Amino acid sequence: MSFQRPVVALAAIGNLGKYIWEELIADGRFDIVVLTRQTNKWLEERNVDVHISDYSEASVLSILDLSNAGTFMSFNNCADERFIDIHCAYLTACERSRNCKRFIASEYAGNIDDFPLHPRIYGTTRAPFRKVLQESTDIEWTLFNNGWFMDYFLPKDKTYMRPVPDEFPVDPNAWQACIKGTGDEPQSWTCCRDVGKAVVMLLHAPEWERTTYVVGQWGTFNEAIKIMETFFDKPLPKTYRSSEDINRALTLPPNKENQDAIFLAGIDEWTVLGATSCPREKTLRQRMKYFNGLHFTTIDELIRGAKSESKI
Repeated sequence: MSFQRPVVALAAIGNLGKYIWEELIADGRFDIVVLTRQTNKWLEERNVDVHISDYSEASVLSILDLSNAGTFMSFNNCADERFIDIHCAYLTACERSRNCKRFIASEYAGNIDDFPLHPRIYGTTRAPFRKVLQESTDIEWTLFNNGWFMDYFLPKDKTYMRPVPDEFPVDPNAWQACIKGTGDEPQSWTCCRDVGKAVVMLLHAPEWERTTYVVGQWGTFNEAIKIMETFFDKPLPKTYRSSEDINRALTLPPNKENQDAIFLAGIDEWTVLGATSCPREKTLRQRMKYFNGLHFTTIDELIRGAKSESKI
């Protein structure tokens, strides 16, 4: 009898999902299928096992049963109610499938134990779906979080992650920073490559907790900027956005004209609340439980590595 390796289904892999796919390939103990609305050059160049899907329950169920996938991971990052509808379809497809009994929804944020409604966009997308997950009895699931993606400290040609200079306080491409609050609020950051490695290790674990945390480094943005300035030996020009400015934007009328400003203020609020900082005690406990032996990259190590590597 031939042995079939366990199959992992990755949906809407975007940028972060590329790291998970690469680390699953490097691990060599899983087969991988990718669900996407349309293929692209990156997928085609790597001969990825692509399945075109509209993310409906019927479409996802068909792919899960065809591939015999046992684990489903989503990277779908819709910023409106479509997130709930799509993830409910994912979950129901898993529940109805022959073999898929593990599920990781798209979270990848900060301390959702203590700040479940932040950033505010998560309060209207992730939080409602978490309630749906809690009612599921047939699927083992976890919510995986890592704080900020440390890759945002890198130039855009060194990472798969798309720059988000309006959201992330440090813009290495324009070499400038906008400090939200005082800059002394607690934060956490994790390298995307380490996220990928950690996810692979988690897939090998016999059981999961409902929330899973990884962190490469805790600190403040003032401390992180000093690391950048020291390494590159030049000052990083800074502007500031106070908590008062952020709160003022959050009270704008919620119309289409103010939509972007309110969204960004919600991200800034998440930052100044320290909600990006994953809970240290739980994170370190889970590091020993699930990720023992994995070296988590620091900011200094990341930017030093980027100097010699074509892509982190």
